[in-house]
Amino acid sequence: MTQNDTLARYSDWAFESAFAVLVLALVLLVAEYAAHRADVVAERERELVAAGRRPASDTVERTAGPGRVEEAPKRALSQRLGNMGRALVVVVAGLQVASIVLRGLATERFPLGNMYEFVAMACTAAVIFGLIVLRKPAYRTMWVYLLVPVLILMFLAATVLYADAAPVVPALRSFWLPIHVTIISVGSGIFLVSGVASLLFLLRIRFPKGEERSGVFASLAERLPDAQTLDRLAYRTTIIGFPLFGAGIILGAIWAEAAWGRFWGWDPKETVSFITWVVYAAYLHARATSGWRNTRAAWINVAGFVAMLFNLFIINMVVSGLHSYAGLN
Repeated sequence: MTQNDTLARYSDWAFESAFAVLVLALVLLVAEYAAHRADVVAERERELVAAGRRPASDTVERTAGPGRVEEAPKRALSQRLGNMGRALVVVVAGLQVASIVLRGLATERFPLGNMYEFVAMACTAAVIFGLIVLRKPAYRTMWVYLLVPVLILMFLAATVLYADAAPVVPALRSFWLPIHVTIISVGSGIFLVSGVASLLFLLRIRFPKGEERSGVFASLAERLPDAQTLDRLAYRTTIIGFPLFGAGIILGAIWAEAAWGRFWGWDPKETVSFITWVVYAAYLHARATSGWRNTRAAWINVAGFVAMLFNLFIINMVVSGLHSYAGLN
């Protein structure tokens, strides 16, 4: 199996460019939050103008006819910043996909042979899935909170988890690799969106919409959707990720039987993956159970997200097992 160093370098550049554009997108979206308060003040001024009290500071005048002047409000600054930030997220998704494709072409294998490639795929899935489910105006303010963990994971992938483009170990040279690992990584990316939605739901429950409160967390919750909207988003995304993750575990068991002669051996990776799946099953059950639908179910969903991260980092990097293919050594 050969390796193309030029394509590998292009893949790294695409990943680094995606990270840089993601930082810029996050800055614009955070600025959108900061500009929102100024837009609220400007809106109040326009209301005063409509009442005939005084001119607004953010309006322009245009002639509407002889002796008549009509005021046309400028486009909200927060809206312009948000639109630019979300446009850059699309660029990020394109660069992430390019990085993955180039990595595969460089190594002539499916690019999921180590933790760097797995995290890159999961982050790509989270961004693309976010572009699908967060396209409605009610969800757009959630982009800030989704991009923060994606940015952290990409930083860890490019530093701590990075592995040079190279052939995989013999145990991974199987047609099951693109099937099993792709499903698991995509499911993990979807669970990232679900976990963020549940965390924001808990924040919104603590600071309900319409209540005037001071403090950092109250300011963060100011522009979030209402609690029920966040709860529905977390539930619907988990419904999509849950069967994918379960299918990935089942297909992994089939691969294990072909490779090691047994379907299940309670390997640390297998065990924690199964526990994670059970936690998400408990969340879906709790979400449909009276008395558990609010904060209790949301905390279970957050626990599932934590278990997934524990499985990704601690099990791969600390615990030794048959799935120790992190590529860090």
